[in-house]
Parts: sequence; C-alpha cells; structure tokens
Amino acid sequence: MARPERAGRLAPPAWLTAGWKLAPAPVPWAAVVRASVALSAPLAAGLATGQPAYGALVSMGALSGVIGDTADAYRMRVYNIAVPQLFGALGVTLGTLVFGHGWVAVGALTVVAMVSGMISSIGAVASVSGLLLLLNCVVGAGLPMPGPWWKAPLLLTLGGLFVLALTLLGWPLRRAAPERGAVAATYRSLAALYEATGTDAYDERRQDVTASLNQSYDLVLARRTRQHGRAPNLVRLLSQLNVLVPLLEAAPAAHLRARLIGPLPAAIPAAVRDLADAVEEGRTGTPDLAGLPVPERPAERAVDHALRHAAAVVHKTDPDPYNVDDRLGRPAALRVRARRTARAVLFSEASWRYGLRLALCIGLAQALVSLIAVPRSYWVALTVTFVMKPDFGSVFSRAVLRAAGTAIGLVLAAFVLSEVPRGWWDVPVMVVLAALIPAFSAKGYAFQTAAITPVILLLSDTLNHQGFDLVMPRLYDSLIGCAIALVAGYLLWPESWHTRIGDRLADAVADTAAYVARAFGGAEGASRADRHRARRKLYRDLSTVRSEFQRALTEPPPTGTRAAAWWPLVVAVERIVDATTAARIRVDHGAPAPDPAEVAAVERELRELADGLRASDTLVEVRSELPGDESGVLEPLRQEVRAARAIASPDLR
Repeated sequence: MARPERAGRLAPPAWLTAGWKLAPAPVPWAAVVRASVALSAPLAAGLATGQPAYGALVSMGALSGVIGDTADAYRMRVYNIAVPQLFGALGVTLGTLVFGHGWVAVGALTVVAMVSGMISSIGAVASVSGLLLLLNCVVGAGLPMPGPWWKAPLLLTLGGLFVLALTLLGWPLRRAAPERGAVAATYRSLAALYEATGTDAYDERRQDVTASLNQSYDLVLARRTRQHGRAPNLVRLLSQLNVLVPLLEAAPAAHLRARLIGPLPAAIPAAVRDLADAVEEGRTGTPDLAGLPVPERPAERAVDHALRHAAAVVHKTDPDPYNVDDRLGRPAALRVRARRTARAVLFSEASWRYGLRLALCIGLAQALVSLIAVPRSYWVALTVTFVMKPDFGSVFSRAVLRAAGTAIGLVLAAFVLSEVPRGWWDVPVMVVLAALIPAFSAKGYAFQTAAITPVILLLSDTLNHQGFDLVMPRLYDSLIGCAIALVAGYLLWPESWHTRIGDRLADAVADTAAYVARAFGGAEGASRADRHRARRKLYRDLSTVRSEFQRALTEPPPTGTRAAAWWPLVVAVERIVDATTAARIRVDHGAPAPDPAEVAAVERELRELADGLRASDTLVEVRSELPGDESGVLEPLRQEVRAARAIASPDLR
C-alpha cells in the first residue's frame, strides 16, 4: 500500500498541471483553412517575385490577423482584425526608427509598453490592439527591416488585411448567420438545462446558458447599434432572444419541482430544441405545441406560459420594432463613449498598475539584452509581452505554460529547420504549420504556443537566415522572458485577496441581497423588467468572479489553496440567485407570497455574509437558523442561504 501513497506524493500539484488539460472544443475547420492560405500564399508570392523577405513580413501580419480573429459576427470581426492592424503598423514603425539605438530603444519600448498596458484595459479590441502595438514594436526594434521606413508597416498591414478579406468572403451569403446561430445555440443550451433539471448536472448547464446568453446579447446588440427600426431581421433576432429570458427564469422553479416529484416530461426540452431549429432556419408560421403536458403546479404553469409565449414570438413573421426592449440600452454617442473610455483609462488604478507592471518587465528585458550579448534578443521581450497579458489568464500559469509550449514547438522547429530545404519547400511546410494554430489554440494556451513557435521561427529564418542555429537561443530567450515576467510582473506585485477576489464576491453577495428584496418588494418593489436586468447583471458579475477564481486556482499557494476553499461559496451564491428566481416565479403563478419578515431575514443574512467576506480572508462557519414557513416558497432559498453561511475554510472545519 506504500507505493500508491508514494506515487500520489510525487504527483505534480493540480495548480501546475491544470493548463495541460485539453479543452473540449471542436476544431474550427474554416479557420484552419483560412490560416493555411493566409500564411502560405504570401510566402509563395514572395518567392515567385524574388522577394522572400517581403513575403515573410506579409505572413507575419497575417499571423497577427489569424490570432486576433476571435469574434463570431462579421461586423465584429472587421473591428477585431482591422483596428489592431493600425496599431501594429504604428508599433513596427516606432520599432524600426529605434532599431540599433541601444538605450534609446530601451526607453522607447518601455514607454510603448506602458501605453499598451493601459489601453488593454478598455476592452477586447483594445486589448488585441495594445498587444500588436507592443509586439510589432519589439519585432521592429529587434529585427532588421527592409527600407525605407514605411515598407515594413505596409507589408505587415497587407498581411492582416489579407486575413480580413478571406474572412469576409462569406459575408454576402451569411450576413446574419453568426448572430442567428448564437441565438439558436442559446435555445439549445436552455433545452439541455431543462433536461438536467433535478440532477447534479443542473448547475453546470445553467452556467453554459449564462455564457451563451451573454455572448448572444453581445453579438446582437453590437450589430444593432442604431439600426433599431431599419433592420427587421435584427429586430426579430432580438425579440427571439428577449422571450428566452422568461423561459430561463422558469428553469429554477422547474429544477425544484423535478427534485421533489421527478424529471420534467421530455416534450418540454424537445419543444425548446424545436424553437432553436426555427430560429436557425428562419421558420415562421403556427407552432406545434400539441404535445406539451397540461400544467398543474405553479412551476409547471410558469414553464408552460413562458414556452408558449416564446413559441409565438419565434414563429412570428414581423415583430413590432417599437416593442423590443434590448435590456441593455442603446450605446451612447461615439464622442461620449470616447470621453468615458479616456477617463476610465487615465483614472483607473488597475489600468496604471498593469501599465507599470508591463513597462517594468519590458524595460528590464530590453536593458538585459542591451547589457548582455543575446543573439536576436527581441524574443525575450516578445515572451514577456505574451505572458503578461492579464485578460489571457494567470501570469504564473502562462509563464509555466509558455516555457513548456515553446520547448515543444522548438522540437518541431528544429526538425523543420534541419531537414527541410529552404525555398519553395517553405510553402507546403507553412500550409501544415499554419493550420495547427487555430486547431491548437482552441485546446489551450500551451498548445497554442507550441503551434505558433515554429511558424515564427520559420518566418524569422526567412529574414535573418540563421537556420538551425535559431533553435537553442530561442529556448534560452523564452526561459529568460518567463523568469522576468514571474519575478518583475508577478512576485513583485502581490495583490491582496480582497482587492482581487474577496471584495468582488462580497459585492456580488450584497447585490444578491438587494435582488432578494427587489424580487419580493410588493407594491413598492421593482417592476418585472427591473428584476430581469438585476438578475442578468448578477449573473454577469458572478461570471466575472468565476473567471477570476479559475485563474487563481492555477496559481501556487496561498492564492490557489484559498481559491479552492472559497470556490464552493461562488457556487452557493449562484444557487441562491436561482432559488430566489424560482420562488418569485412560483408566486407569479399562484403560490402564496412570503411574509415580508421572512424576506427581511434572508436579506439580513446575506448582507452579514457580504460584510464578513470584506472583513476577513478566512471563511468562518455561521450556523443560521432562519425560521419560517417550511412549506412556503422561501424554504428552498433559506436552505441555500444556510448552506452558504455554513461554508468554512478547511483549517476551521
């Protein structure tokens, strides 16, 4: 029996191996084909015209476009690819101007890193733009570029625009397909949620629905902007998305009903899936709901009412464009949004903190390679840039995965550079290597790094002709860059547990208490639309907290162990929101309303929990009685609140 115990002790900790799990994502075949064409065609054109270096630069620009093409809707893909290319062109121009200027280059890259880090906090497009600004500046300052100064940014931009052109080939035929597909996928995830009612899989399915609904609203509203009355297809999609919300709100009540008396009839999730097909196919007409069971209980009536209403709207030909509540509001004018964004960046502590961290790391990397002879030293700063992206995951786990992924990629690069002749053979090799980037990017960061590394080395070799001699210096540079990021970007900037996670979770608990009061506020309470918005905001906030927890779980103690101890509380808060919604739905469909004193007691317990989370780094078990009507609608909610209050850190149990 000793051997298994010894093997368990020798096994690496979970926080170190979490990033090596393959994500269960399908291979994006369209992106695979697009990447192969986008990166290999410029190489072929460069070889055919006798300018292989030009072809390599265009392929480098295409590589950034392939990495940045992460949106679904075509309009968003235009922004995601085109806007970052402009920042990338500016970056390579600045880098080219300071190439070979020693400490001037160090200062310039440090300033660019500061700006890049600060604008990365604005949003997804700004984050990619900041990344390309710094990456291309690093490449321009580290590699000799063909003159004159405007040629390199022009070629890199051409590569990105080539990817954009390939991406938009399907737009005339599939203009609304991404948005329509996203809404249909949300309906299908809701059908899976109804199938999971009464089972342990319910919580996971609910998280899937929340993520899918967030994505659908983001896509549809991003495209909507000011087309409200002039785009019937978009108005119809928004109507179909809005009527899904009552179905989602009825799910917690259905889950409670399934736990008590058994699973829902299969006809209900089947009807929701039929709605998904109708959305995707654009089907109209009279819905067939003859197979739905006759509702008897409040939860069943809630589901039946929401399902029939959704079916009527989904199959309706022309929804009223003036009766569509987008639930998130119209965007403000561009000038107003620009002013708000500038103010948020300049006065945000998090923005300055990340900008300073990135500037320190890049400055140290460039100073190091200026003092020590490191061949092709741009790779050190390149590694720091990728590792230090905060919206891509934990800095610690990314440093570890970056080092390991680079080592794996270098094995493949070593084989290519040593065995494959340079020249036209580069084209079929690039076809294969480029296809691996979108295929492996969907599986995890380490696998993406392993796929990108040989592509960058092959393109770099076209520019500097070092061949196999590139391989080992790149490994050393990557290790140096990871070490700088770990020390100067992670260990020297410890964030308190409250700043990073504790206060966010406490705010979510306090908002949950307000949601409980709003849900049962009687005549003075909020309207149903207000409850919709409050619940959506709560789930979005909890999704952000969950993401931060998942990052923290990949870090070493004490952060990782504390995140593991607090994780059950995140789940408990989500269940409290569900239980509140279920109780409200039951009241709306005939169940007796709870006594205001019971509502006040639940709200008080939640506010005490929020205050406790702000005051301590350790979870303390609290035995909460919460008396009330055991047969009333609030009893499941009281049980969830008691469970949340009873969670304690492992050392206190």
